Amino acid sequence: MGMRRGRSTKNPPIFSHEFFIQNHADIVSCIAMVFVVGLMFQATAPVASLFVALQHNVTRNASESTVEDVGLYTYGRKDVCSTMFYLLICIVVHAVIQEYVLDKLNRKMHLSKVKHSKFNESGQLLAFYFASAVWGADIIVRESYININQLWEGYPHSELTFVVKFFFILQIAYWIHCFPELYFQKIKKEEISSRVQYASLYLVFIIGAYVLNFNRVALCMMVLHYLVEFVFHLARLLYFAEKNELANTTFMVFNGLFVLVRLGTIILAVLTFWYGLDQSNQAAIDVATGNFNASWVRINCLAAVCLLQAWMMWNFINFHLRRRREKSAASRRLKSPNKKRNKVVEEDINSLPEVDQNTATENGNVRTRKGKKM
Repeated sequence: MGMRRGRSTKNPPIFSHEFFIQNHADIVSCIAMVFVVGLMFQATAPVASLFVALQHNVTRNASESTVEDVGLYTYGRKDVCSTMFYLLICIVVHAVIQEYVLDKLNRKMHLSKVKHSKFNESGQLLAFYFASAVWGADIIVRESYININQLWEGYPHSELTFVVKFFFILQIAYWIHCFPELYFQKIKKEEISSRVQYASLYLVFIIGAYVLNFNRVALCMMVLHYLVEFVFHLARLLYFAEKNELANTTFMVFNGLFVLVRLGTIILAVLTFWYGLDQSNQAAIDVATGNFNASWVRINCLAAVCLLQAWMMWNFINFHLRRRREKSAASRRLKSPNKKRNKVVEEDINSLPEVDQNTATENGNVRTRKGKKM
C-alpha cells in the first residue's frame, strides 16, 4: 500500500518507534494477508478460518417453507480470533481514510495542532458512525426489530444471523483498535484519557449486551446513539472548515437530537428490561442455554443504561453552561481596554500554525510602523 505518515524524507531505523508508526498500515496489512493466504492451502486452512470466518455455527435444518438451511451463530471463545483479525482490518481502513482523505484536507485547511488532532478524530468517527448507523438500521428493518415486541419475545436470543453477529464482531474490533491508534497517531497525553474513556465505555456495553444475549435492544440503542454522534461530528467538521452558518445549524440539530435520543434510550431500556423481559422472568441464570433473564441481571442492566444516559446528559448540560459563561466573559473583554484585547489576539495567534503565526505577526508589525509614521 505504501502508506507513510509524516512528510519527513529521512528513513527511520528499522524496528524503531518511528519506523512502526510510519509503516504500521503496511505491516498490519501484511499480517492480515497471511491469514487470507492461509485459506488457500489445505494444511493451514483450518487455522486461518478461525480468524477470517465467523465461528460457532449452529445451522438449522431447512423447514418446509424454506429451501435452504438457516445459518445461525452463537458466541464463544473462538470469537476472540475473529475479533483479532478484524481488528487488523480496522487499523488498515483507518490508515487509508487518514492518508487519502483527512491528510489531504488538513493540508488545504492549515489547521492548528489542536484542531488538527480533533479534525482527524471527527473525520474517522464520522465515517464509522455513518456506516454503522446505516448498516444497523438495515438490520433492524430486515430482522423486523421495528416491532418493539421483538426486543424481548423469544428470549434468549442466543442464535444470531450471520449479519447480526458480524455487526457485533466489527463493533468490538473497531473500539479495541482505538487503543493501538493512540500510539500510531501520536495522540497527546491530555487527549488520551478522554479517548480511552469513551472507547472503554463502548466496549463494556457492547460486549456486555453480546454476552448476555441482549443484542436486539443493544442494536436499536446503538443506531440511535450513532445517528446523534454522526450529526455532532459533522457539525464539528463544518466548524473546522469555517462553514459557520452550517455548523451552527447542525449543532442546533445535534442539541435537539441528543436530548431526544437520551430519552428514547431510557424508554427502550425500561420497556425491555422492566416490562418485556419480566414476562419470562426466571429465578436464576442458565449459562448453558444463554438465558440471563434473572431479576438482578435485568435491574443491573437497566441501572447501567440509565446511569450512562444521566452521566451523558450531565456532561451535556455542564458543557452548555460553561459555553454560556465563556460568552459572557468574552463580551466583558470587548468592553475592556486595548491591553486585554492585545492579549486575546496574541493567544489567538499562538493557536495558529507556524506559517500563519509569522504572517500574523508581520502584519501586526506593519500596522504598528504605520501608526508611528502617522
